[in-house]
Parts: sequence; structure tokens; C-alpha cells
Amino acid sequence: MSRSRRTTVQTPTQRGRGRDRHGRGIRSSATGPFLPPLRTRIDTFDMTIASTVDYLRMVWPAELADVTFEVAPGPVGVMEGVGVERYAVDARSRRITFYRLPIQRLSRLHRNDEFHQRMVIESCVFRGVAELLGKDPWDLAPDRFRRY
Repeated sequence: MSRSRRTTVQTPTQRGRGRDRHGRGIRSSATGPFLPPLRTRIDTFDMTIASTVDYLRMVWPAELADVTFEVAPGPVGVMEGVGVERYAVDARSRRITFYRLPIQRLSRLHRNDEFHQRMVIESCVFRGVAELLGKDPWDLAPDRFRRY
């Protein structure tokens, strides 16, 4: 006697959301209910790029009005004699692309803390915008560094 085959459709489960494993209750976030969510390196990088670009757009509104800023994980290849580039400037399409992994991992910092990491990211933004505008990076915001 042959058995009838039952086909059951299994719905995919979302791991980590609302699962009650072994009667322990529903899982909460990694930081708990009373702490803010964790900041990742990608979020910090994106926020630093965005805040620096906003500042430069405020200082140079006409020159940067139609410029597009992008963030990519890394460049396609290694440039001969230069190495891995940190950013790419396309003057024709008015686009600057910042490469997150080379900026974060290949920069040599004398002190590896959040302040110095932010300074490296900001310096790449200033250099990229200066290259697009044909100016010196220090000329982009002369009043910002006047007190030093």
C-alpha cells in the first residue's frame, strides 16, 4: 500500500525576531531596552561624510550645488604607482566617490581613536572637494582653522 505524500509549504522564519527558543522568551536587542542601539563603523563613516559635505555646501553653496557625493566600499583596482585610492573625482559628471574600506583600514594613525579617525575621513572629503574645485584644501574653510 502506498502512502500519500503530503507537501507542506514552509514559510521562512526571521531569525532573532520574536523567536521563543526553548521556553526562554522572546529575544531583545543586543543593547537591551534601556540603551541606544549600537553605532557601527559604517554608520559613523556615513555620518562623518554627510556632516563634512553639509559644512562645505554651506561654505561653497554655488560651487557645490550640483555635485554628487557617493560612498562605495572600495575601488575597482589598484592604481599603478599610487596604490589604493581613497576617493575618486569625476569632474565631468561632478561626482566624488569616497571609498570606505581604504580610508578606514589603510590610513596610518598615530593614535587610533574616534577623533583621529574622524579627522582622516574629513581630510579625504576636503581633499576630494578641493581637487574638484581646483583649490587648496586649506583654502576651502580658512575661518575654521584660523585659531590654530
